[in-house]
Amino acid sequence: MKLRLPLFCLFLLATSMMLTGCVTKPYDYTNFRAHPPRSILVLPPLNESTAVEGTYSYLSTVTYPLAEMGYYVFPVAVVDHFLKENGMPTAGEMHQISLDKVREIIGADAVLYITLKQYGTKYVVISSVTTVALHGKLVDTRTGLVLWEGDGLGQDSSGGSGNPIADLIAAAVTQVVNSSVDHGHTVCRIANANLFLLKDHGLLYGPYNPKMQEK
Repeated sequence: MKLRLPLFCLFLLATSMMLTGCVTKPYDYTNFRAHPPRSILVLPPLNESTAVEGTYSYLSTVTYPLAEMGYYVFPVAVVDHFLKENGMPTAGEMHQISLDKVREIIGADAVLYITLKQYGTKYVVISSVTTVALHGKLVDTRTGLVLWEGDGLGQDSSGGSGNPIADLIAAAVTQVVNSSVDHGHTVCRIANANLFLLKDHGLLYGPYNPKMQEK
């Protein structure tokens, strides 16, 4: 006699297997806990997107969330100017700076390297999607160990209302407005939240935040 499972039971079993397969392991914070940083130097991000404005638009949004998490963040504009004045005019060159030099000259405990994977708004007839995708890696300046790394994605979309003429007009107005206003700048904050605050994968709280033991 063959045992036959009801179709609904089979559906529940398949769904359970799919959900189990999607669960990712928590990030391994061993290196971070062994070398917890107090101060972070953030370099201008490497920009792999086609939007040249993405580099400094993103850079201007990163200090606040890191400071709120309890870290001292070296002023990004001052660091950028200092490195440019010392022969490193591009983000690519800045990312090659020796960790020993960073610690000796600037005194940072860790360096945050950001790579901007996507940045900007795409338009499809009457809808638009603004996307910011990035990868972050925090490196200890004493040992060169990667203390933490992760990915962040931020998106904001606009769709149609059901009225074709009104939607076309709205889409045209939105495109004109976004050509003069960098909507990606706002979406950077969403990407930062998903990068730094994601449970079991985000950055741990720093020494100046009372919640540092909670994560």
